Parts: sequence; C-alpha cells; structure tokens
Amino acid sequence: MTKSRTIAMLIIYVLILVVPVSLHAQSARDPGPRAGAAAAGKPLDGLTEPQTSLFNAGLDEFKIVDKVPDGLGPRMNLDSCAGCHAQPATGGTSPPNLNPQFDFFQKNLQKSNRLPRFITEHGPVREARFKLNADGKTPDGGVHSIFTITGLPGADGCILQQPNFARELRRGNVIFRIPTPVFGAGLIEQIPDQVILDNLPKTRGNPYGIRGRVNIINAGHAVTARQNRNGNDGTISRFGWKAQNKSLLTFSGEAYNVEMGISNELFETEREENAKCQFKPPPNDTTNPDKSGLDVLSDIEKFASFMRFLAPPTPSQDTPGGAASIAHGNKLFAEVGCAVCHTPTLKTGTSTVAALSKKAANLYSDLALHDMGDGLADGISQGQATSREFRTAPLWGLGQRIFFLHDGRTSDLKRAIQEHGSRGSEANMVVRRFFNRLKTNEQQDLLNFLRSL
Repeated sequence: MTKSRTIAMLIIYVLILVVPVSLHAQSARDPGPRAGAAAAGKPLDGLTEPQTSLFNAGLDEFKIVDKVPDGLGPRMNLDSCAGCHAQPATGGTSPPNLNPQFDFFQKNLQKSNRLPRFITEHGPVREARFKLNADGKTPDGGVHSIFTITGLPGADGCILQQPNFARELRRGNVIFRIPTPVFGAGLIEQIPDQVILDNLPKTRGNPYGIRGRVNIINAGHAVTARQNRNGNDGTISRFGWKAQNKSLLTFSGEAYNVEMGISNELFETEREENAKCQFKPPPNDTTNPDKSGLDVLSDIEKFASFMRFLAPPTPSQDTPGGAASIAHGNKLFAEVGCAVCHTPTLKTGTSTVAALSKKAANLYSDLALHDMGDGLADGISQGQATSREFRTAPLWGLGQRIFFLHDGRTSDLKRAIQEHGSRGSEANMVVRRFFNRLKTNEQQDLLNFLRSL
C-alpha cells in the first residue's frame, strides 16, 4: 500500500468515525421526555376528606367516554376529556404513540367521516380554527369541529357534513391548538390579580426588550385606565393559549361545549342545532337537585373541582443530566433572560381551601400576554390578545411533555426555543443569547433543567 493511499484511507476513516462523534458531542440536544412514572396527576397535599372525594368524583367524570344519548356532538373533536388531557397522567396534554383522535376515527367513524390530514396516528391532539370567514375578508377565529356524530350508535337520521378542511388548508386558512395541561390549575386560579400586575413592571424596561400585558376583555372595547380588563368584573383572564378564560368553571363549560359538543349551564345552546341531530334536550349537562351527594353537581362543576384540586407536577432533582447540570441550567435560565417571562414562582392569595391558600406556585409563567412575532402568529385574536400574542405557557411538567407550542409543531425542545425567535418577537434577544452566547455544555445544562421540570 502506497503512502498516499494510506493517508487517504486514514482521512476517510476519520470522516466516517470521528467527525460524526465530534459533531454529536458539539451539539446540545433535547434529552426528550423524562422516563419513569408520571410526576403528576395526584391531588394536592392537605385536602380534607370531602375535598378529596370531590377530586375523585371529578377525576372519574373527566375520564368518562360520552355517547350520543349523553349529548355528545352533534359536532365534536373527541368523546372524553381525559382523551385530550392524557400525558403523562390524566390532566396533562397530548399522549405519545397513539393520537386518541386518530384512534376514535379508526374505531367509530371510518364509514361516516373523513380524517383530515392534520390528524395523524402519532401526532398531537388538535383543534382546528379558521382565520377568516368564507368571504376571505372578515375574521372568523372560531373552532371548527373535526368530527360529527353521523354514523355513531344512537345518531340515526343525523346526516352532517364536516368542514371542508382540505379546501381551507389550501387557502392557508387553518390554524391549530393543542390541549394545555391543567396540572396545578387551582393554584393558578388563586393567584391574585395584583400579584400578576405587580410582576409585570419587572418585564418592562429590562435589557431584553420584553414587554407584556394581561388579557382582560373590555366591554365594548371601552378605553379604561387599566388596560385589558374583563368586560364585566374587571379581572384578569389566565387560562388558555391566549389567556382567554378567567376561571376553571368557564374553562370547563367552554371545553365541554366546544370540544365535545355537550351543552351545559354555562353554554346552554347547541353549536349545531340541526333538529335531526338532537338526541338529548339542551342543556345536556345540568345540576340535578333530585339526586343526592356529589351526584347533584353538574359535570362541569366536577371537572372544575378536579382541576382545582390537581397538584402541580413534581420536578426531578437529578434527571436528566445529574443534579449539578440541572442546578447550573436553572441559573442559566435566569441569566439568559428566560425567567423574565417564565417567572419561576407566583404566590396564591387567601383561599377557602387551605391547600390553595398562600402557597408558592412554581409555574414558570407570568400569566401575561407577549408578542411572539410573525413566526408564531396564528391569525386569531381572542379578547384583546392579538394574532401574535400568547400567554406565557407554564413550564411545570415540561419534562414529560411530548408536543410543544400552541399548535404542536415540534417535539424537540431546542427547536421550540428557536421558534420563539422571529420578526417582531419579544423573545428575540433571549433566543440569540441561548444560541450565540451559551457554550454547548451550557445549552445542554439549560435543556436538562427544562426537562427536569
């Protein structure tokens, strides 16, 4: 073998074996969802026995699969709350491996409905909204249910057409939302408005160019001294991707009606009023004083109680990457600027429920709206939240989450950070600091910290 050939073969050997290893070592990676038992799904510590009974009754109701005689539909996205809120435990978000919407279609609706291409076997649970009405000019923004009850047992005579998703997709008129986890939701509900407001000045005038405002809906879009207040009671909304819902009861009632088509005491009319598709008088779900005990309560009261008493996720102290890496990543999280919006802790006020009273909520969110730029803009306004504004998503439980961002566009945490940066985004400087100022090992520590939550 000649000397030149030997050198050439050595170069090839280095390119094949050494370079990939080197590149791998030089690139920080999302460790992926934390393995092991679910670090969430349990009731709050300190609940009384009656409160625990109410939590369990709500959990049972949350898991129930509704049928047509129960009021399901006529248009809906799924047949169970727990189907959408499943990962890593009941109350979470889209599960791994098998999308329950895909499974529901395969088992029940193949002969009567079509499966839109954005619902896939291993993808996230999704809700679809149209940006504009059929005229292509005026704003829509509403949820267009994916399925109908046509073809389901008990729905004889009900013939409904699904929205033409293929056409609207071609028009670029469809946006998606994935389920938000509800772990620790009772703590979020009990954070006083003033605590949220007092936290906001810390995000203004900061070196990162981050602003932020609370989402409150003014009656008739009236101009008031305090921006963005709820139209009637003047309080701050805090639940949902755009902080569009004030309370867990409202959140429950709206989801029951919109996602499952079940009318209730808060949303009493049917979203689809075709007379041939009504198999239970509206409202389908009500308080029933003829029953006894917890059975008196409506489903939405039980849902709200389950979420209210649901404990926040428990972070890991050493997984992934070890305790030192996680601790360093926690420090970098603040130094880079992530904590300006993702406030580590807000405190609850005084509550009639001792388990919720004056507690530290380690949610990693300021519950405020922020302009996320063109890259995440969805074309939908809710209340005074514009197309580009989103509530800071709480990060507790991030370690076992599968899909990220409002539409579930990625399962890669590093890409989710990158997507925060685009033209006009308040997060641009923070994103640049993560990718340009942190060394590879520092990026990895920060990712490990996030996956420890």
